[in-house]
Amino acid sequence: MVKVYFEKLSSLITKLKIEKEIPKKIETKHFFSGAALYVNDILCVSWSPVGLAFKLPEKDVDKLIKSGKAIPLKYFPKGHIKKGYALFQNPDNEIQSYWLKYFKLSAKQV
Repeated sequence: MVKVYFEKLSSLITKLKIEKEIPKKIETKHFFSGAALYVNDILCVSWSPVGLAFKLPEKDVDKLIKSGKAIPLKYFPKGHIKKGYALFQNPDNEIQSYWLKYFKLSAKQV
């Protein structure tokens, strides 16, 4: 299962040419039951069974959640909410280029 999310995240990163968009060290790694993108060794994006999550400025997270575009990130139903993350539950339903702005915004924080 983990391999599926690693492949999805790696494929999206390649298609969006994230290496050219983000002039920092990036690395994709396995992460619990999914995969994560690290920028300058800091976790910025994860893709797991719960969806695609981006570490974003708190005001952007609040705005996305209030608009209904995203929900708070929890890796487990009874787990705590991960502050500073916006979770998109059905990332495969969006056009891939939609995610580029969130990758850039997430990487900008590190």
